[in-house]
Amino acid sequence: MPIVGIIASSKLTAPATAYDSIQTISVTSNVASVEFTSISATYTHLQIRAIGRSTRVENNTALNMQFNSDTGSNYSWHRLDGDGSTTSAGAGTSQTSIIVDRFTASTATASQFGAFVLDILDYANTNKYKTTRNLGGYDNNGNGLITLGSGLWQNTNAITSIKLIDRSGNNLIQYSQFALYGIKGA
Repeated sequence: MPIVGIIASSKLTAPATAYDSIQTISVTSNVASVEFTSISATYTHLQIRAIGRSTRVENNTALNMQFNSDTGSNYSWHRLDGDGSTTSAGAGTSQTSIIVDRFTASTATASQFGAFVLDILDYANTNKYKTTRNLGGYDNNGNGLITLGSGLWQNTNAITSIKLIDRSGNNLIQYSQFALYGIKGA
């Protein structure tokens, strides 16, 4: 009698919507930014998964994101933050970057890092502007923050590079890590 719910095959394959690891950047000493370059147009969407901490003398810092070395006022962003008791929101248009998310900084509890997952939708489609969405946050011994955000790059070029910069002008510290994935289909 066959067992229901068990795959009777010795060969398993990933679905067409699987994530492929493209590149991982591990910070080994303090750096002001990290950048993924030479991104091929092989995938439908991209995803960045990150953990990080900053040298900024605060509890947290945000990151700025730019595409293809574009520093013009071609970006917009929105965000919603919550810390368990209060919420806040922000937005910016005609910006020189997208604000991505928050990482812990130097006055936060030692060795605690922030994290986020960020999707870049239709990054290679040359018929539309590029949109992003992100979810992330950090803990600071019960005094943390969670952020939901979105962004827009008003450019139809395919994205071939992504730069992430500490918004405060400080550095990302050792053990911060950024992983870029490609999504084959959706």
